[in-house]
Amino acid sequence: MPLYGRKMCSEKFPELYTDIFAKNLCDSLDYDFSELERKNNSFLYEFGSLEAAMRQLDIMWEIKEYLKTYPKATVVNLGCGLDETGKACDNGSCKVVNVDFPDVIEVRNSLLPAGEREKNIAADLKDTSWFNEIQADGGVIFFASGVFYYFLTEDVKALFLAMAEHFAQGRIVFDTCGKTGAKMISKTWLKQAEIKDVNAYFSVGDAQKEIAHWSDKFEVSSRGYMLGYQSLNVPSVKKIHRILAKVGDNMMKMKIVRIDFE
Repeated sequence: MPLYGRKMCSEKFPELYTDIFAKNLCDSLDYDFSELERKNNSFLYEFGSLEAAMRQLDIMWEIKEYLKTYPKATVVNLGCGLDETGKACDNGSCKVVNVDFPDVIEVRNSLLPAGEREKNIAADLKDTSWFNEIQADGGVIFFASGVFYYFLTEDVKALFLAMAEHFAQGRIVFDTCGKTGAKMISKTWLKQAEIKDVNAYFSVGDAQKEIAHWSDKFEVSSRGYMLGYQSLNVPSVKKIHRILAKVGDNMMKMKIVRIDFE
């Protein structure tokens, strides 16, 4: 679904977003996308694809900004799936690492073999022994797109604290939302995951207040997910989309959060 969603974003909002990797992979796969194609023109699915586009663009902006200061840094995609954001940000000298569960990496290796200056790591993000495979002498930026909604808050905190100890001058960028947004998201996976206490799962209403006190090594900042980086004033984006974008950023607290490890 995320892979097809990125392809759909490129088709519906070409002035904003292009993911040639997703299009090429979808076109080459022997997979029946008909169920997703039937939803292609539904209003909610269309807005969902716009959300996906903005999230990727925001994260790419942050990665490219970091690479201006640390051009030989390692760019680490947490919970990568079949996403090629790291490769899309390649400046010709950085390194790209993709991390996900072993079964996911097995599929990724068959469809998207690691290229030059790229590595695929099979690991559970919560088992931080995979840190030892990250070359960080030229800097390191981690990013997670649509990942931490499925983590307990205590697990996210433990991961970030371990990163701060291990990766001086590193950075992590990720998307999040407030509790209201998290409860809405949970309706899509609550039954499958058998989650009883939604409040235990990671959500952030005010990143500076809720995360910065976890460590004196954290410098925390955030921007609106839908409108904090890019303008939506392009022909392909409808007025109702722009209204919903404001609702998302303001009421749902949809944010891109950045933590620098000092």
